[in-house]
Amino acid sequence: MAGWNADTAAGPLGAGSVTLVEGSSFCISSSNGDIQADRPHGLFVADVRILSAWRLTVNGQALEPLTAETKEPFRAAFVARIPRSDGYADSPLIVERLREVGAGLQEQLTVQNYSQEPAECLIVLETGADYADLFEVKEARIRRQWEQTREADDGMLTIRGSWQDVRKGTAIHVPGADISGNTVQYRVSIPAHGQWSTVLTVLPTNEGAHAPAFAHSDGDSLSPRDRRRREWVAKIPKLQVANRSVERTLGRSYDDLGALRIEDPDHPERVVVAAGAPWFMTLFGRDSLWASVMAMPVDPSLALGTLQTLADRQGTLVDPMTEEEPGKILHEVRLDVSSGLSLGGKSNYYGSVDATPLFLMVLGAVSRWGFAADTIKALLPHADRALDWIVNYGDKDGDGFVEYQRLNDQGLINQGWKDSWDGINFADGTLAEPPIALCEVQAYVYVGYLSRAWLAYEAGDMALGNDLTDRAARLKKQFNEQFWIPERGYYAIALDGRKRQVDACASNMGHCLLQGLIDEDKAPQVAAHLMSPEMFSGWGVRTLASNMGAYNPASYHNGSVWPHDNAIITAGLLRYGFVAEAQKIATGMMDAAEFSDGRLPELFCGFSRDHLATPVPYPTACSPQAWAATAPIQIVSSLMRYDPVVSAGGVWLDPVLPQSFGDLHISNAPLGNGRITIDIAGSVPSIQGLPPEMALHRGHRPWMSELVEEAVRRRGNSHPTSNPLR
Repeated sequence: MAGWNADTAAGPLGAGSVTLVEGSSFCISSSNGDIQADRPHGLFVADVRILSAWRLTVNGQALEPLTAETKEPFRAAFVARIPRSDGYADSPLIVERLREVGAGLQEQLTVQNYSQEPAECLIVLETGADYADLFEVKEARIRRQWEQTREADDGMLTIRGSWQDVRKGTAIHVPGADISGNTVQYRVSIPAHGQWSTVLTVLPTNEGAHAPAFAHSDGDSLSPRDRRRREWVAKIPKLQVANRSVERTLGRSYDDLGALRIEDPDHPERVVVAAGAPWFMTLFGRDSLWASVMAMPVDPSLALGTLQTLADRQGTLVDPMTEEEPGKILHEVRLDVSSGLSLGGKSNYYGSVDATPLFLMVLGAVSRWGFAADTIKALLPHADRALDWIVNYGDKDGDGFVEYQRLNDQGLINQGWKDSWDGINFADGTLAEPPIALCEVQAYVYVGYLSRAWLAYEAGDMALGNDLTDRAARLKKQFNEQFWIPERGYYAIALDGRKRQVDACASNMGHCLLQGLIDEDKAPQVAAHLMSPEMFSGWGVRTLASNMGAYNPASYHNGSVWPHDNAIITAGLLRYGFVAEAQKIATGMMDAAEFSDGRLPELFCGFSRDHLATPVPYPTACSPQAWAATAPIQIVSSLMRYDPVVSAGGVWLDPVLPQSFGDLHISNAPLGNGRITIDIAGSVPSIQGLPPEMALHRGHRPWMSELVEEAVRRRGNSHPTSNPLR
């Protein structure tokens, strides 16, 4: 997960930990529903832990977990039993906790007595709120001690904390309870074969005022989360896949994507994608851009909202601490972090080398989907400022490549997507020294140039289009000369500060396939390396080949398997015609999802499938996580070879789905201002509902380089360079 350095990441949450997420709120607990103060648990709202303890006992006994079932991303049911004090194994007392996360937390607590005798129960709930910010919890370094007061009034426990001039509060509604300090108690007699139940609510307070009511309203028995989810389900495509396992994985992706949506606080009408739970429920540059562009077949408005929100926060000045520079797209936003542990010490941190060219890439993708011309035009000044950053700040030494080197010793050491401290290394395991030019970043710059060139040509600005097309052509030629390692048959992961090839065999070059930066004659060797036993684990392509010096299958970036990485590689292989290889990755990814209830995690370990028959979880992987959730969407749409280009009046669809997937039916799929239905039966596609001005095309999708050439042709312009992109 971007922004997470492996040397400072939180430890494992614990076996059976349950994470619930809704927008910028999330809750992490044990499998019995307890929030343990000595673990990285809690209820977090806007990056602050407003509940650090929530521990239930009955008659002095802790709950023995039986099961925890996540019903929706924001709701789970915990079932436990109360151990007997007389030594007998079975207990007649069963506890059920139905928990929902939203603006806070609401929990329906039920104790069921299956005995033939009444049960006298002392139900005690231990509560606590430490107001630690997310970074303090994640890094297990709680630095601030808040002064606290507690008030009990008519079934309400209010905890208020202060630290310097900062004030926080938590309101806990416990109807009918006895409250003493941090402890809430109920003394109840539960009849034979009867039950006792209550509803508990936790909300943040603001300046002593309680947050809006959490309870269901409007008399329709739906919570605001249910209504939001219902609205989301109504607007996204509906899927039927003959392979029910694939259908379940895609459905889980849709659910997780819906739960990871957050609103821009300054523009509530804009919805963006948070990077992932538990630690990254906020806007990221790289992650949100990739997740939203991979999710475009589901909801293209997410990509537009992400672009607009990032544009508003685009860099305007040089700040070495936050690594802000004019035109630069930020790395991450933190909503309410006050401890100084956040990167750069402020709410916005800009230490990302790839978010800025990715901004241009996503703008080009959004422009294909039929948004209003004025909407796209409003983003062009931001695109041009991003181009200025690439030329003037990204390429500080003027060698034609974009490099990174952190501006202070508190920032991220590595600033591409493999941003752990040891993520970029030579074949012998030696760490690369900055400034570092990553191979995939040059690919993003390449497609960024082409994306802006296409928009320029479409607007009739031939001079700008020609200039950017020439830049792209020069970059492609230079890249294939300086990054290619002929004796190895693959591309260097990077050039280091001395312009040496960082010669590790890594997955990054698969991103270069997708963007078309790789010469056609070199692509077969790249594909062969990606699918070699050293790189392909059986579930997916490893981040680093197993014969490299830094390889470790249980590392964060040096041998693990990342679903989003594999989704990008799948699309790249298809671009160059390697259909069987792409299908092999797709099948492996879908098989892996089967072992985690249809949800692909952020990453899993790189152990070979021949060695271990199930994917090995990575202990601190985010789940759900945005670009992991969108990876199945990207994989399937790539294999469909599905690409609308509304401005060109066409939809391209030429499926090569694995036979094991079976037939596919998608209704309510967004296209321009309307909806279409897509059917693929026996690899034969059809579309219903296309507007009259749109046509269905078979054959490979038009890549950005081809759109540029077509735009030049339609304008009747003869580009000064012959076939500059070939």
